[in-house]
Amino acid sequence: MSAIENNKTWQLQNAKKSFSKVVEKAMSGKPQLVTKNGKPAVYVISAESYETLKGSKNLKNTLLNSPHKDLRIPVERQIDYGRKVKL
Repeated sequence: MSAIENNKTWQLQNAKKSFSKVVEKAMSGKPQLVTKNGKPAVYVISAESYETLKGSKNLKNTLLNSPHKDLRIPVERQIDYGRKVKL
């Protein structure tokens, strides 16, 4: 979900004037895109969203917090006895 999908893109000067509103919308789960000189500059997102995104870079946490962590995937492996080596 992006600010564009929510039809909320703020020009920098308007975001400054209405910063409380920008923050309220971000805290309600709607990221707010702020543009500078007509180009995307930053997203304002909630602290909760940030922590989720920040934590997602850690593979261990991602796997442990997966909603599918109880899913068992059958893995078939060939028995490997190694190779014969002359000593």
